[in-house]
Amino acid sequence: MPLTTDFKDTVKARMERSSKFRRAMLREAIECLLSGDVDTGKAILRDYINGTIGFEELGDRTRTPAKSLMRMFGPSGNPQAKNLFEVLAKLQQAEGVQFQVR
Repeated sequence: MPLTTDFKDTVKARMERSSKFRRAMLREAIECLLSGDVDTGKAILRDYINGTIGFEELGDRTRTPAKSLMRMFGPSGNPQAKNLFEVLAKLQQAEGVQFQVR
């Protein structure tokens, strides 16, 4: 049976309804990055950003052009550590969480 709704639209709708789901996505993205699965981490972050504050707002908060952020988190993007950690800090701040590595 074919899907009637685009998967990304479904994920975005779920993020709008559930702060627990949003936080789980952000946590999963960070865990993927820390474990070395950078491509998956970037993909999850891209979906998370699109489903929450968006690249324009994130660009305003990080003083980085939205197009640059989109490229950083695209399939061939390679964000510098400084940019990546700044983005993660701003996303955690926007979500009202602070993850810690143990």
